[in-house]
Amino acid sequence: MAIRKLDKLFEPENIAIIGASEREGSVGLSLTKNLKGRKDGKTFVVNPNQEEVLNLKSYSNIKEISDPVDLGILAVPASIVPDVVEQCGDSSIPSLIIISAGFSEVGEEGRKLEQKVKNVWKQYDMRILGPNCLGYINPSQNINASFTDQMPDEGELAFLSQSGALASSTLDWAVSRQFGFSAFVSVGNMLDIDFADLIDYFGRDSLTSSILMYIEAVQNPREFMS
Repeated sequence: MAIRKLDKLFEPENIAIIGASEREGSVGLSLTKNLKGRKDGKTFVVNPNQEEVLNLKSYSNIKEISDPVDLGILAVPASIVPDVVEQCGDSSIPSLIIISAGFSEVGEEGRKLEQKVKNVWKQYDMRILGPNCLGYINPSQNINASFTDQMPDEGELAFLSQSGALASSTLDWAVSRQFGFSAFVSVGNMLDIDFADLIDYFGRDSLTSSILMYIEAVQNPREFMS
């Protein structure tokens, strides 16, 4: 699949946060704060239990949004992720970030749930980052599609991490030392997008001169080596 539709993921115009919230300490609140008020493109929020989230109109379902959405970010319970992915597929959303945890990283039941997501995803022509990831930050686009509240400086290094904890500590270090990135990506469980895809994408990115990766496992060795 290589770089197909990754531009919709990393350079989106319209973004929908599914699971947006005003609950203190929630991932949905952090995502909404980070993406609210973007100058380039619109940010939509989806929460069936609220009419507004941080003064943004809240939709009860992704299908209610009439504008085309380039990127959907899921911060919902793992149990409903397959249904939400299907709704996004029906709405022709080309890329998703699944922040939600509770999949293959937690054991057999999580692996079964992740397989359900994969079965749904394969029916649609979309790309997925995650699940169980922090999201990503694109400083040059001023997009923080993650639940960390820190925005690093612009730079020429793309940082890709399979560990959320290591990604968080690296970001803390970088911000404190004004170290910049062309992109900062947490890959999570790599249900779809993996290191090979991201090497292809950022290898062609004019703003990236180097790629640094923290790898715990390579799922497709042949693609990775190529």
